[in-house]
Amino acid sequence: MKIAHIIPGSGGSFYCGNCLRDSKYMRALQDLGQEVVKVPLYLPLFEDAHDLNEVPVFYGAVDIYLKQRFPVFRHMPGFVDNMLNSRRVLHLAAQNAGSTRAKGLEEMTVSMLLGEEGLQKDELEKLVHWLRDEAKPDVVHLSNALLLGLARRIKQEMNIPVVCSLQDEDVWVDVMSDKHREEVWQLMTERGKEVDAFVAVSHFYAKEMLKRLHLRRDQLHINHIGVDAADYKVKPVGEKEPVIGFISRMCEESGLGILVDAFLLLKEDEAYQSVKLKITGGKTNDDTQFIKEQKKKIAAAGLEEDVLWVEEFENPSRQNFFDTVTLLTVPVLNGEAFGLYQLEALASGIPLVQPQLGAFPEVAEMSGGGLTYHPNSAKKLAKAWKSVILDQDKLAQLSQKGLEGVKAHFDVLKQSEKLVEIYKKVVK
Repeated sequence: MKIAHIIPGSGGSFYCGNCLRDSKYMRALQDLGQEVVKVPLYLPLFEDAHDLNEVPVFYGAVDIYLKQRFPVFRHMPGFVDNMLNSRRVLHLAAQNAGSTRAKGLEEMTVSMLLGEEGLQKDELEKLVHWLRDEAKPDVVHLSNALLLGLARRIKQEMNIPVVCSLQDEDVWVDVMSDKHREEVWQLMTERGKEVDAFVAVSHFYAKEMLKRLHLRRDQLHINHIGVDAADYKVKPVGEKEPVIGFISRMCEESGLGILVDAFLLLKEDEAYQSVKLKITGGKTNDDTQFIKEQKKKIAAAGLEEDVLWVEEFENPSRQNFFDTVTLLTVPVLNGEAFGLYQLEALASGIPLVQPQLGAFPEVAEMSGGGLTYHPNSAKKLAKAWKSVILDQDKLAQLSQKGLEGVKAHFDVLKQSEKLVEIYKKVVK
């Protein structure tokens, strides 16, 4: 079977869990003997998906943004489009906050969901014709529901099924104005009727999107994210210094402020003076001021030597990060549909301390390698850390259970086999 997986790229400027999820799935599908074509949208793809020189980046972020905002760009000659869609320009765009947040892009989101009726209809035709004439897949897999505007034309032109993953669409949509938020949910609901199967990454998010998109139950499948434990090294917790790790986009929404405040509270206790904090995951221009504010708080507390900010987060830097971290916390303000970094940590033998939000309790319970706390406050987080960070026996127990849990429940090859069964079902 040949699968075309359409993936919005992050350009590699920050830790993009969705990008990594898709990349790991595609590699596992290939290992299962499936033929996979990774099709990037907006920006180049992330990490091991950088091998895409032969596949164009469709809907180039700079090009479609300028055409949306300034009508004159809709009538520019082809060489201008080519320049705006060049790899160099797109890599620069990845550093631009407007590429990675919904605020200010509400009209663009609506237009994308309108598909052949939106301002990007020419880009849609380029993509559909390339899929028809070059890729020739048996099934098309959309990375998220914000791409549902592509489904109708793909099915009209190629008469093949379309599958769509569901992960964290609410994070993008719910920050919009009331008017745009309602319009986007309505459009996704309407366009979702044309999709053959939706694949949610957790039971938590399946329930959420069943309500939000008014899906038919026979449309909806649950397929947890997976990793290959063999891709990660496990360094025994007894050989590590007590270091709390954070790996995600370094921004307010990911709970970086709660993390820093909790660490300051922890360090007020003399018993935890040996504990350090290590932060990585990248950022956009939007996050710069917020990060500066966190660094000022740390400096004011005299703890600059105890907090390490790591710029590089792609392999091998990510493995080096896990080798030096004792436990992981990413206190996302409102939780997440999953959080791939949890599996990466567990596969590296690192326990989790996460808020009781989103799918975090689901992953902690299924893996057996994590603790949860409530509410998601600095005080509660600091208390949760205290219960485990210096307890070598507890850390070792959680580490072992987490590693076993990843292999049993979140193995990417097993999860990919389930995905293949979904493909076979809709193709038949």
